[in-house]
Amino acid sequence: MYLHFTQLIIIITMHINISDTSKELGEKAGEKAASLIKDRINENGEAHIILATGTSQLETIKQLISDPEIDWSKVVMFHLDEYIGLPESHPASFRKYLKERFINKIQPLKEYFLINGEADSNAECNRLNNTIREYPIDVAFVGIGENGHLAFNDPPADFEVEDPYIIVDLDDKCRNQQLNEGWFNIFEEVPQQAISMTIKQVCKSKHIICSVPDARKAEAVKCSLEGPISNLCPASILQEHPECSFFLEKSSAKLLSKTG
Repeated sequence: MYLHFTQLIIIITMHINISDTSKELGEKAGEKAASLIKDRINENGEAHIILATGTSQLETIKQLISDPEIDWSKVVMFHLDEYIGLPESHPASFRKYLKERFINKIQPLKEYFLINGEADSNAECNRLNNTIREYPIDVAFVGIGENGHLAFNDPPADFEVEDPYIIVDLDDKCRNQQLNEGWFNIFEEVPQQAISMTIKQVCKSKHIICSVPDARKAEAVKCSLEGPISNLCPASILQEHPECSFFLEKSSAKLLSKTG
């Protein structure tokens, strides 16, 4: 009796793009994402995307919405993460961010699903989990936190949880980042918990666009792209993704030893 084994080999290629400025970074990332979205619409009749927020995404989203050829009525959007207990009227609300910088500036989307951080958190996770399972994600927009987090999965992140969305605790380094970026007035205002898309759900996306400007992210970029894959640097898991494109600024890439 002979046993035959077929080995599936997945080729991993990191696409690293380094720009002189955050504006140039955003233009390149937005153009790449727009191309992927349009291709998916042409192939499948619609596209499913995940949008991130924060300072790292400003120029990327600005470029994305400037493309007149995207038929947004054929796009379904999901939201990456949101603070628990923060009202939408707060300047740091990610729902507010997405409405003001994206949703209200384009033609109506086919559908969009925002995270309500003011609702019962467990019920909100269940609602989102039941919904996103019906939509395979084509393009995910993400950044990398100063502590190496991916979405709001701070270290040590859970690489194994299967649920698409979970409740997470935010560590002090993450909360300080939000304060230092100007979203809050004092540290005590920064929420201690959030609803976040999980590592596994992010990595299920067919394509990932990772935008990371700013020198303060340089150490996190190095550990994510050149360090060992570890839940102590959650974004390092992106090394295993077959279609992840990193868009960096010279200042955020300054500690890298290789850029090919």
